[in-house]
Formats: sequence, C-alpha cells, structure tokens
Amino acid sequence: MSDPIQLYFWPTPNGWKISIALNEMGLPFEVNLVDISKGDQFKPEFLKLSPNNRMPAIIDPDGPDGAPITLFESGAILQYLARKTGLFYGNSERDRIEIDQWLMWQMGGVGPMAGQAHHFLKYAPNMEPPQVLPYAQGRYRAEVARLYGVLDRRLAGREFICREYSIADMAVWPWASLWEGQQQNLSEFPNMAAWLERCSARKGVQQGRALASEKRGDNSGKQAQSNLFKTRD
Repeated sequence: MSDPIQLYFWPTPNGWKISIALNEMGLPFEVNLVDISKGDQFKPEFLKLSPNNRMPAIIDPDGPDGAPITLFESGAILQYLARKTGLFYGNSERDRIEIDQWLMWQMGGVGPMAGQAHHFLKYAPNMEPPQVLPYAQGRYRAEVARLYGVLDRRLAGREFICREYSIADMAVWPWASLWEGQQQNLSEFPNMAAWLERCSARKGVQQGRALASEKRGDNSGKQAQSNLFKTRD
C-alpha cells in the first residue's frame, strides 16, 4: 500500500473541495493544517508547495510513473484525483468535457464572486475601522444571485450538475452551502436547494465538511484579518 496523500488544508470552501474528494474517492490521506488566520500560508515551506500562497495543496507520493507530485489550485487537484482514481469524472470524453465546463465555471465565477460577497458583506464591516461599501456589497450580492440562477436552471430536472455526481458538484457545493453569508434567498433557487440537500446527505461530503471544523473561527481579530486579506511580497 502506498503512503497517504499529504493534504495541506484549512476548513474553508476551497479546502472542503479536496477533503470531500479524498473522502468520496476513498483515498488515504494525512492532514497538515495551514492556519491562514495566523499567516501559515506565507511560510517558505508552504510557498514551495503553493507559490500563490493559497491552500489547499497536496503531495501525492504515488504520482505519475510512481514518482511523488505536488499540486496546488483546488480545481487542478480535483481533476488530478479524478483521473488518478477514475472516479467522479464521467465515463466518456463528452462527460469529462461537460464536467470541466462546470468546474471552470465554479473556479472563475462562483468561488471568486462568493468570496468577494463574504468579504464585503461579512468581514469588511467588522474591520478597524469598519469598511461598509454599499456599491461593493450590492455588486457581489447580485452577481452571486445571478450565478445561483444559472445553477438553479441547470439543475432543473437533474439530480446533479452533470450526468452523475462529479467533481463539479464537489467544487460548487462548498461555496453554495454558505449562501446565507452571501445574503441570498434560497427560496428563489428551489432546484439548487434540493441539490444542496442531496449533496449534504452524502457521507463523503459530511466527512469532508467536518474535517477540523472546530478550527473554523470568525477571523475578527485585526492580525487575523491582516493575514487573510493582505498580500505579502
């Protein structure tokens, strides 16, 4: 049996994507916590794994040709794990193309826009001094609503985003599950609401979401916000 995958993780939506995938795929892994509120993402040893100072990242000791491989960027990690296991990536090239489209939709749309909504609606008003920016709040709240409208229409008559449960669902669910913090009205998206419930009932999703959940805080301290929201050279 090969050594476990090393997961560099903190309990955030992007981290949950990979903890969910590893549990769904039944891959053995060990957790290395990257406390982003304390600035662990800027440490030199982590930057060697993830030069963009973002988690998650993984090291797979059993990579291509049996050699270890390091990956950062949650979407790329999902694709890699799906190819490695042959799971949750469809059964044909057409399936994979469809899954990739929705994975990229999440990476380029839902994640960034929901992240900005969280920032301006939840965190910025609690900064020192408070940053209450109605234009930014309205813009990102509305853009998240638009994206969830796209998702809701896609899910009409479907159980999952693509033909079957896939890495596309694993990518979108963590962000969409936080709809309240994005100030969304779930009653406007009934298909999405039902999909959230279906995904939430999966054991792998529950296990991935629960990982290090006790570490998830409000990040209200000045130093934590500096580490989370400011960049470093």
